Amino acid sequence: METLTRFDVAEYNGVFMVVVESDLLPPDASIVVIPLLAHYPAVQHLNPELQHNGKRLILATRLIASVRRSSLTRSGSMGDQGDLITRAVDVLMAGI
Repeated sequence: METLTRFDVAEYNGVFMVVVESDLLPPDASIVVIPLLAHYPAVQHLNPELQHNGKRLILATRLIASVRRSSLTRSGSMGDQGDLITRAVDVLMAGI
């Protein structure tokens, strides 16, 4: 299984995704991710614009999903942008 931690960026079928699952959960064959898309309709705080490898990508928070770890290839980290990602998940779940 690929070692992935919270806020890691991984690629799945040509699409970058950020891991949002807590590192405190026991390992599983699947992991919770949110796609990072170049063109996605942004809603303030729900879809922040993030930087990865010099590219500006939108966090497509409503497209949150679970993906098989074996399908992902790690390509970096967004740990420095973790507050924006956490806020987007909070807005999705609680509306605040």
